[in-house]
Amino acid sequence: MRRAVLVVAVCALGAAAAPAAAAIPPPGVPNANHRVGHPANKIAPGFTLTKIAQGSDPLENPSGLITKFGFLNDGSTQPVEPTKTEPDQNTYLVFKHGLPGPTHGYDYGTHFLFQPHELFEGDLAYVTRINLDVTDPAHRITLLTPVGADGLTHLNSLDGSTWDPFTHTLLATQENDNAAAPIQLSMDWPAKRTTLEAIGRGGYEGIHPDDQGNLILAEDVGGTEVSVDPSNPAAPEVAKQPNSFIYRFVPTNRADLTKGGKLQALQVTINGHAVRFHAANPSGDVFSQDRLKLHTLGTSWPAKWITIHNTATNGTAPFDANALAKAAGATPFERPENLQFRPGSGFHTFVFAATGDTNADAGSVPALAKRGSWGSLFTVRIGAGGQGHISILALGDATHAAFDNVAFADPSTLLAAEDRGDGLHAQLNTLDSLWAYDMTDPAHPVRFIAEGRDPAAQHDAALLDAGTPGFQNEGDNEVTGVHVSSGSPFVAGMQGRVGAFAGARWFFTQQHGKNQLWEILPEAS
Repeated sequence: MRRAVLVVAVCALGAAAAPAAAAIPPPGVPNANHRVGHPANKIAPGFTLTKIAQGSDPLENPSGLITKFGFLNDGSTQPVEPTKTEPDQNTYLVFKHGLPGPTHGYDYGTHFLFQPHELFEGDLAYVTRINLDVTDPAHRITLLTPVGADGLTHLNSLDGSTWDPFTHTLLATQENDNAAAPIQLSMDWPAKRTTLEAIGRGGYEGIHPDDQGNLILAEDVGGTEVSVDPSNPAAPEVAKQPNSFIYRFVPTNRADLTKGGKLQALQVTINGHAVRFHAANPSGDVFSQDRLKLHTLGTSWPAKWITIHNTATNGTAPFDANALAKAAGATPFERPENLQFRPGSGFHTFVFAATGDTNADAGSVPALAKRGSWGSLFTVRIGAGGQGHISILALGDATHAAFDNVAFADPSTLLAAEDRGDGLHAQLNTLDSLWAYDMTDPAHPVRFIAEGRDPAAQHDAALLDAGTPGFQNEGDNEVTGVHVSSGSPFVAGMQGRVGAFAGARWFFTQQHGKNQLWEILPEAS
């Protein structure tokens, strides 16, 4: 196989040095870490990890229960330990003239890293900004979404984030089923928050703009669970009905998303008919021939955008995007998490990850494995006219499973993170990995990082395994927030352009446990 060549920039605090190239020779990191003790992260030869932040770091401007980067200050009301906030997808930006903050006149530098914090319930999800040039702990991490008079942010399940160079705002999604729309945050101080109801309410995660100002979104909503063997009443019911969609929002005014626009969903056609959701037959959807064909390597099927809502004709009232996609005959997938445009494709090609069932009882059934139970990576190619094709890039297996966040390291190398979860970790005695896929040879990925498990995550996993009453946090660490970006805030330098890799920096979040955030750097020679 061809070596996956990854280009990274060595970045001193506040300034980037000349980029350096490093290759990941097969097998990269040979094996994943076992779910035993607290093994360290392992990274491929030629690379190293530098910690940027951790959950216990203080916020510059604490607000209510939000006082630290990755932990709520609610220990006195929780039966076991404080709530961990799960910082998720990262967005790196460089502003030549800096950004303001809560301390008037303070120099916050020019390099910034933004995170939505997931927090599934409680109306206390939030967004942070790490001021990468600042070393003083009192000013290094800034809260962008303080609580209101009632002590709440009224945000839940914040997950995806991206920069929109047309509106000059940070966009963040709420993976909250059909209960909440994405938000945008301005870069002035205090940051102005706007809810974008025109995009609809759905379980959105990944969100990325194309070069015309359209937004592509991936939705992660778990479906009805059905038996892995319909002929056996005792078989486990852990196979999930595909229940999520890929969307495109076409704004009326790309410089102002509040003006409305069209929400569209992806529809795939196989042998002349649309692949659609069947509410009355979840098992039929799980085991359908259409799903098998969609996941068969070497196939390519027609795909197009279909409009499911238009504010010009349907009005501006909040709406359930998932329900409209089903009614319109869009094609459901099994838990899409994130997507990225392939650099050099003119924003006509993107790859998205579908997580699958995250359960070995389903994945070990050959009929389900062939239908994406272990997870999948899809390539979508759609031209300016809104029509194109979809094909399977990689079909998961027990070794490469539960794909989540994706990022292009260069035009031909896709980084794909796993999110197996505690259940699948325990079933296979395997922690998560970050894979490097050569787009010209996706059958032979290289394990770039074998994620470990910090002592706090080990402790939390033990509490979960024991079924500890009142315990509210996740257990094992998860690879998330994989992000490669030059930080350009301009259309010319946005992700999806080949030139965006000049001076790029690489980040990922080791979610849960200590909630640590890392930068990936070339190893010093």
